[in-house]
Amino acid sequence: MGLLKGNFSFARFHVEGQLPQAFLNFVNNRIKANSFRETAKSTEEKRLGWVSVTDILDADFEEANYVLGDYLIFSLRIDRKMIPPKLMKIKIMEEERIFLAQSGKTRINKQIAGGIKDKVKLELLSRLDPVPSFYDVCWALGQNTVYFSSLSDKVVDDFVDLFKQTFSLSLTRLLPQDNQLIGKKIAESTIKKEEASGIGREFMTWLWFKSEERNGRISLSPSDEVELNFLKRIVLEAGEGEYSQGVVCHGIHAELKEGKEAIRQGKKVKEAGIKLISNQNEWEFTLKADSFHFQSLKLPIAEWTDAEEDPSGKMLERIYLIENAAKAIDQLYDFFLNIRYSAQWDEKEVKLLDKWLH
Repeated sequence: MGLLKGNFSFARFHVEGQLPQAFLNFVNNRIKANSFRETAKSTEEKRLGWVSVTDILDADFEEANYVLGDYLIFSLRIDRKMIPPKLMKIKIMEEERIFLAQSGKTRINKQIAGGIKDKVKLELLSRLDPVPSFYDVCWALGQNTVYFSSLSDKVVDDFVDLFKQTFSLSLTRLLPQDNQLIGKKIAESTIKKEEASGIGREFMTWLWFKSEERNGRISLSPSDEVELNFLKRIVLEAGEGEYSQGVVCHGIHAELKEGKEAIRQGKKVKEAGIKLISNQNEWEFTLKADSFHFQSLKLPIAEWTDAEEDPSGKMLERIYLIENAAKAIDQLYDFFLNIRYSAQWDEKEVKLLDKWLH
């Protein structure tokens, strides 16, 4: 459970729409109406609903413990029943042989075969126990932002659908190309929309260069500086789909040289392990260039780690640190875009990048 302890992987979403009046009362009714409910002998392959972050067996939210200051925190529970393909195959073969023996027929037509398959599937599903999964949700009301602890497109689709069903509000992924400056440049026809789709990789490639320019120190302003280093694993790629070509570096000097050679050949950084230091806090995580997903975010060690304190205080501190890691990357991205779409890019930055590569 990333919001409570351990590393935290997350995608971010913007909440679209106006919050209703008497919002907390509205949430209280809606979250309980869409909470997780178990059913005996169900043949459903998937069942989902909300549960408490602090007690995954609590789907009633009796103490409304999802409210934490300016945040709503809860978990999405998804139960799935998965039939092993080989078991399905064996059971279908057994049913088909029983049917042939009882009917005296020598062949099974397509319609009957489909009926046998459906019957077997329902029988197996009714006997199987579901496998539960839990995904944390942190809704920052003041920023209209939701942090969701899964990077799986399939799980995210379920989450977005249930969120809209519950709160009558839509979620939009926060992607690199959705930055306001990018939108302005597209509207002005300064850049094409298809060019903007790769801006995240361009940013990450520039970030690798910046991380080595001044031993990792990057000045965002005269009074604001962060330290950033690439580590562990860097993935570079050119092209898309079946035409993509990639290179993976693991931090060894020779392989990092290979990575720079890949950049010279047109590849850009798709994802990388990063160490980030800002305001005396240190994070480690993998950042995905195309989505700005944070994977396995390791939070700074807090003073309360070994102390017996209010669990709400610990949770708020963790949320604060999660938000600040995301904020630091957003500031770096804005800093990059302001350089990228200015005269400084061609006059200075491109030359420095070329010097770094060679």
